[in-house]
Amino acid sequence: MIAVLQRVSEASVRVEGVVIGQIGTGLLVLLCAEKGDTEAVADKMLAKILKLRIFSDAGGKMNLSLQDVGGGLLVVSQFTLAADVAGGNRPSFTQAATPEEGLHLYGHFVAQARKAHPEVQTGRFAADMKVSLVNDGPITIPMRMTA
Repeated sequence: MIAVLQRVSEASVRVEGVVIGQIGTGLLVLLCAEKGDTEAVADKMLAKILKLRIFSDAGGKMNLSLQDVGGGLLVVSQFTLAADVAGGNRPSFTQAATPEEGLHLYGHFVAQARKAHPEVQTGRFAADMKVSLVNDGPITIPMRMTA
């Protein structure tokens, strides 16, 4: 499973011009399921994301987690994170999970996030989404989690 985390002061996602998910301070998580990923991998990634200390403490040091600061979590599916650009100029997405597997794992990730964290917003799986954000820092962290 691949994720790109962006610490934001605000972020939103629109589908057909309508805002369907929006947060203030928190994390925008672009999430991609790959072939072979499992619910256990999704759970492991979520646990790491919620506890990752990338928010500033009173001294300005990145020492606080999303849970510590009570920030929002905006989770957006993005299969293009599995792009392989090694051969030619057109990306290959053969390592991405099938749409059915991706939807299942995205749904599982979101459901578990909602059990563990008070503010979780989402995009819409497989929709044409417009994501807006104000990257705070900027802090952008790529993650890959395996079994």
